[in-house]
Amino acid sequence: MYCEFFQLKEPPFRLTPDPQFLFASKQHARAKAYMESTVWLADGFVVITGDIGSGKTTLIESFLAELPPDIVRAHISQTQLSPIEFLQALLVEFGFKPFRKRKVELLATLKDFLIEQYAAGKKILLVIDEAQNLSRKVLEEVRLLSGLEAQKEKLIRIVIAGQPELSRKLDSPRLQQLTQRVRLRFHLGALSKRETHEYVAHRINVAGAHGRKIFTDEACDMVFRYSGGVPRLINVICDTAMLCAFAEEKPLIDERLVKAAAEELQWVEFSERLREQERHPDAAGPLSSLEGGPLARLEVLFRDEFVADFKLPFGRAIIGRTPDNDLQIRSKFVSRHHAQIVSDAAQSVVEDLNSTNGVYVKATRVTHHELKDGDVIQLGEHKLLYRDLRRALATASFDEDEEDEEDDDDDRDAEEAEPEELDEKQGIDKRLSKS
Repeated sequence: MYCEFFQLKEPPFRLTPDPQFLFASKQHARAKAYMESTVWLADGFVVITGDIGSGKTTLIESFLAELPPDIVRAHISQTQLSPIEFLQALLVEFGFKPFRKRKVELLATLKDFLIEQYAAGKKILLVIDEAQNLSRKVLEEVRLLSGLEAQKEKLIRIVIAGQPELSRKLDSPRLQQLTQRVRLRFHLGALSKRETHEYVAHRINVAGAHGRKIFTDEACDMVFRYSGGVPRLINVICDTAMLCAFAEEKPLIDERLVKAAAEELQWVEFSERLREQERHPDAAGPLSSLEGGPLARLEVLFRDEFVADFKLPFGRAIIGRTPDNDLQIRSKFVSRHHAQIVSDAAQSVVEDLNSTNGVYVKATRVTHHELKDGDVIQLGEHKLLYRDLRRALATASFDEDEEDEEDDDDDRDAEEAEPEELDEKQGIDKRLSKS
């Protein structure tokens, strides 16, 4: 609609993933390098996590588009599947029609195919997006696949990506064997204000601006304030701002037009949105009514002097230097997004978000650590004293929540093992459409 007005060849802020529009921030470039390493170092698999709209899918599309011709790939993004459906979906990606096969036949077909490709000098790559939806039983299938070997080399390389809930699943004691095979884990955070400026300019130039400025610096600052540096939110507000500018016939988008776009979208500033979520966390639900308060709290100390008290809600709390964090610690020794603490009814786990100076508990640098009452988390010159506030009755863990789903999987697996219940190609298509 507005492309001709702004002299662009295509809309720069579409929400559909497009590899040519990938903005290679430092963290996106690092995540992509980790995925590329999987192809050449077939000794485990890589896990990429990121919030909704952080650019995971676009990054994956860019990675897949640049693969050399000797890579045979399978890309699965529909992940609400049973183990049988997962194996079927994988074989469909490799060109098979496995809809009347039992599980043992599916596994035999897959192994024969992998060995055949290895003998032909091909490398096999499996990329799973939206992996936070995978059940524990499907993740076990992924683990077993990662163990298939020919001589000294793995038969299949694996990259899995998903929202932060994926990290919680992988840290479950029941998935310890799978987690031990993870070679690299990386979390994609939001863009900084400077990176937001660069992101907007990059997408406009790819769309055909050739260096022309369409958003003023003040407009980009306002984009950051409303989007928090989340790429998908940047796209939404920038696209709306361009529509507003087109309606007013303004070739240069200023701060006023971005504010007008935010009003059209009925958005508040991102920091206020986070505060509102903290006041009314949807995820807490019945847990809050059960406990009547937070799951735990952190006493923030600077050089052993009390500074602040932070209550840990159900779910995820991000700690870092910038204002878009749940807990902001203004220190040159603290990274922009330094760490996160994920809490459920049973435990809180602290996770290093690839910070520069690391996360320490009991003087030991950790990447993932289940917190105990009284633990001290060290971030640079700051200490966070962890106090567990859970009641004895609130002990249901994430794994117990999944047991009912796994029983359902068992029932479905038994049904799906009967060949007559799957109609050729429609078998998996129907199940995928239901997911």
